[in-house]
Amino acid sequence: MTRTRCSWVNPDSALYVAYHDEEWGVPCHDETRLFEMLNLEGAQAGLSWLTVLNKRESYRAAFDQWDAEKIACYDAKKVAELLANPGIIRNKLKVAATIGNAQAYLRLRDEVGGLDPYLWAYVGGKPIKNRWENIKQAPVKTALSDQLSKDLAKRGFKFVGSTIMYAYMQAIGLVNDHTVDCFCYKGPKK
Repeated sequence: MTRTRCSWVNPDSALYVAYHDEEWGVPCHDETRLFEMLNLEGAQAGLSWLTVLNKRESYRAAFDQWDAEKIACYDAKKVAELLANPGIIRNKLKVAATIGNAQAYLRLRDEVGGLDPYLWAYVGGKPIKNRWENIKQAPVKTALSDQLSKDLAKRGFKFVGSTIMYAYMQAIGLVNDHTVDCFCYKGPKK
């Protein structure tokens, strides 16, 4: 039986299909995954999401399984190692941002308990469920992603512009933007 999916999914990529079917739009409360996705969304800036998905396992290995305490302490030798690693996106600003994001994350964790309570407070603990006939109806940013972006930037996070934050909100399930014809859609009924 053929399943109807959101039109952005490349059906020829098993990785992309699995990401859409099992992760995208699914509410996430796992601190490590929330931190991972924040950084991967930033790494994706200017590139395709499939590029990042194809490098995801290499990212996990390169960045100590997204252990923020380890990443926050990376030194120049580790940065040089990362910039020589063909398994990740070798961009100095993005690598530096990941280290800075780990430091900002640790401060956020000390202050409010982590990304899970911080992010879900923005939506009152429940995902925003949209009703799009076509993915082109979904915005690339919203007033909420603007607010999240500004607050994260004020807290020292990098690569957290509003468009990146809206994609992040979709990825971690703060927003359900599956189109109504998609088998994953579980939004409000008409």
